[in-house]
Amino acid sequence: MPDPVSTRPDRRGDLRFGTVPGVLSRATATWADRVAIEDGPHHLTYAQLAQVVDTAARGLAQLGVGRGDRVAIWAPNVWEWIPAALAAQALGAAVVPINTRYKGPEARFIIERSGARVLFTVDGFLGLDFRQMLDRPELPTLVFRSDGPDGWDAFLERASSAPAVSSEPARPDDICDILFTSGTTGRPKGVMCTHAQTVRAFWAWSDVVGLRDTDRYLVVAPFFHAFGYKAGWLAALMRGATILPQATFDVDAVLNRIPVDRVTMLPGPPALYQTFLLRSDLADHDLSSLRLAVTGAASIPVQLIHDMRDVLGFDTVITGYGLTESTGICTMCRHDDDPETIATRSGRAIPGVEVRTLDADGQPTSPGEPGHVVVRGYTVMQGYLDDPEATAETIRDGWLYTGDVGILDDRGYIRITDRIKDMFIVGGFNAYPAEIEHTLLTHPDLADAAVIGVPDERLGEVGAAFLVVRDGHDAPTDLRDWCRARMANFKVPRHFAFLDTLPRNASGKVTRFVLRERWAADHG
Repeated sequence: MPDPVSTRPDRRGDLRFGTVPGVLSRATATWADRVAIEDGPHHLTYAQLAQVVDTAARGLAQLGVGRGDRVAIWAPNVWEWIPAALAAQALGAAVVPINTRYKGPEARFIIERSGARVLFTVDGFLGLDFRQMLDRPELPTLVFRSDGPDGWDAFLERASSAPAVSSEPARPDDICDILFTSGTTGRPKGVMCTHAQTVRAFWAWSDVVGLRDTDRYLVVAPFFHAFGYKAGWLAALMRGATILPQATFDVDAVLNRIPVDRVTMLPGPPALYQTFLLRSDLADHDLSSLRLAVTGAASIPVQLIHDMRDVLGFDTVITGYGLTESTGICTMCRHDDDPETIATRSGRAIPGVEVRTLDADGQPTSPGEPGHVVVRGYTVMQGYLDDPEATAETIRDGWLYTGDVGILDDRGYIRITDRIKDMFIVGGFNAYPAEIEHTLLTHPDLADAAVIGVPDERLGEVGAAFLVVRDGHDAPTDLRDWCRARMANFKVPRHFAFLDTLPRNASGKVTRFVLRERWAADHG
């Protein structure tokens, strides 16, 4: 029988569900026999998913996980990721997702910084041994899709005979996740958000995009990112949709899955759709099931919106703007906005959220005038983990200072025009120059480095590194491979240029605008 609360469309997500595990409870009560997840041979109904979550929660409780603890997940989009996260959250623990493109030192920093008590991971993803890369044998580790004693199946088998969890269930004001994001200093910071924030925000998000219980949602965005986790599988659970995890973005695999899996919902960065449209054999693929697309995270040509509708066949295309510190969402276009608005704006504030642009004196700018984008409302994070100074710098008088420059029009729609923090976006992933520069400067042949984002037809932006070689050394010829061994691939600069010195201002700071002008002059 349908949940009677679901007949009240004005009811907020936090009041409807309470917590993230509450989302699954209501979904199970409403759609018990509907398939919640399809991942290869693994098909779980909502009722079966709830049973797995209950068992996994008992297993985590046996390992000592409880309220206020942290559970890390370092794995690609596989079905096991979802019950592992829900089980931790049901105990009042926070989930700490880790980027699967990270190398061992990057993942180790997040695990140590978060104080994670347990790690869920995989063996052999993209040929990598995550446990060996991490080198933390003392950390209790459970491995998805492993036949060993520390494998997921063995964990559930042990947990099946464990007593029921006796602790108090998660509360709406508990921290449900800590997503790490790098700042301009290059130091990753853990963003803390509560259950109430998350379920309220993505109930609103899923309402705006028009997600339905008949949708089949191919989640290409990684689960370690808010787009794949909160706007991905969590939003699908809220609406009773079927989740189709995609472990890696492979163009052929995704195109082949669309007709076979009858995909209706396919969000992603603009680069995803551009890649489709550039295919010479696109007409050979049946895309007729596609209904709904959500994109953003980069500048979008108006023609792309037209092509997504006219060529790819989407009925609805929506863009939005958000950041990890705002629970992943601030503004969204609406389904009836025209293509130019969808392409050139990132929408207007979702209900319960305010967006302003401020001038250098902290005063609101007039419509059409650029300013620092600030956000206020229930989506603003609780703060950075164990970093009160960074929190106080970012949240002032309840306003989240995003570090972005934008222009609000007289309708309240925002256009993001620049990034105060110099962050650039590579195929939907945030890349931070200071972090990349810090790694580059560990190379024995380099004396100085500056990184900027430059346009790229497929990925939107990529990194360009301007480098100064140490006296007496030769310019290294293996930099790309050297970088790939030390940082996630999206951070690796695609272009390298060697200069005698970097341009700097009177205070010694690199003048990145000079580098951007140089790049534009050299590359048109």
